Amino acid sequence: MDTSESTTEEKEQPRAAAPPTAARTGWRRWAMDTRPLRRPAYRRLWSSTVVTAVGSQLTAVAVPKQIYDITGSSAWVGYAGLAGLVPMVVFARWGGAVADTVDRRKLLLVTNTGIAVTSVLFWVQAATGLDSVAVLMTLLAAQQAFFGLNAPARNASIARLVPAGELAAANALGSTVTQTGLVAGPLLAGALIPVIGLPELYLMDALALCVTLWAVFRLPALPPLGRSAARRAGLRQIAEGFRYISGHKVLLLSFLADIVAMVLGMPRALFPQLAAQTYAPYGEGLALGLLFAAIPIGAVLGGLFSGTFSRARRHGWMVIGAVVAWGAAITGFGLSGSLWLAVVFLAAAGVADMVSMVFRGAILLSAATDEMRGRMQGVFTVVVAGGPRLADVLHGTAGSAFGPRTAVAGGGLLVITVMLLLAVAMPALRRYRI
Repeated sequence: MDTSESTTEEKEQPRAAAPPTAARTGWRRWAMDTRPLRRPAYRRLWSSTVVTAVGSQLTAVAVPKQIYDITGSSAWVGYAGLAGLVPMVVFARWGGAVADTVDRRKLLLVTNTGIAVTSVLFWVQAATGLDSVAVLMTLLAAQQAFFGLNAPARNASIARLVPAGELAAANALGSTVTQTGLVAGPLLAGALIPVIGLPELYLMDALALCVTLWAVFRLPALPPLGRSAARRAGLRQIAEGFRYISGHKVLLLSFLADIVAMVLGMPRALFPQLAAQTYAPYGEGLALGLLFAAIPIGAVLGGLFSGTFSRARRHGWMVIGAVVAWGAAITGFGLSGSLWLAVVFLAAAGVADMVSMVFRGAILLSAATDEMRGRMQGVFTVVVAGGPRLADVLHGTAGSAFGPRTAVAGGGLLVITVMLLLAVAMPALRRYRI
């Protein structure tokens, strides 16, 4: 690992060395790298993600559906998104600081319990026919606050469960499951709502979270290391996290790479307009569904074939290349008049996004000391959640001013230009490797 900008690492708990493995041959060289699953602790954490990746999407579909059924207004659905975003952003920052000062396993148990309780309460209000938007928004805000506390601890724990050489593979495994949930969860919810109704979707999510609690309960203790053991989480610790990022250019650049890709190059706000205008001859409903599904499907495919890239050691170059590839694919999408070609470009963008996620996550876990990993993951959670929402505003405005295809293609070209300028101007990311 490049240590030219890093501070002296505190002494961490010893991790098992990676067992010697035979060279992968044939198709196994390309398939998903499953080495981290040989480690029981990581396997438990990952298996809990498998269960909740779909379950959480059931609630993600049920809440806006129930709000729309009550109000008949898409505006209220939008307000609900804001009600969930604000507490998630606030508590993710604080949760990152908390994750650096307490046993992360205990924090995961508490926060997963909180998420499960809110899912049960979602079920209760739906089953009793309460029909209160205020109650729904309050529960959504509480659940997203628990998620904000949970995500930094979960992500920061990975570096304590697998060796540094397997971090990229571990991130690929987790990201693939998450993206699969984004595709399968809404499809399952759409199929189940006419059959069993909304209340049961909430209940299924709550039951899935019970499996998560059992898996987390079986994790080893993950107490704070070094100086963090004697600290309390507060504004000072949050500020220390930002100072740490500003003093470590490779971390700063990893965040900037995601902001560049998502803010300038995520065109989802224009999907409805493109489906209604550019791709209307194919059928507006079909076009809209394919546009929204293409990026997650591409990301899943990238994860399934993560063996092609997960062993790369030049993590910085992999991030740069992935972001540039994302920009090129989005540009191609913007120039496409054919729906099927557009879907291919978006799927290619999904593959690039998967590669970027894998190596940005690995950089955050390997370049930061353990006492800072929670705070780094808190910032990561905020960036991942906030970037696409800023993109919605930017692309929606640009699409109205210049037309949707011009806005999309222009955004893709901006991604390529800005990312290459950052890579040239700040070589820390280019030089980073493990």
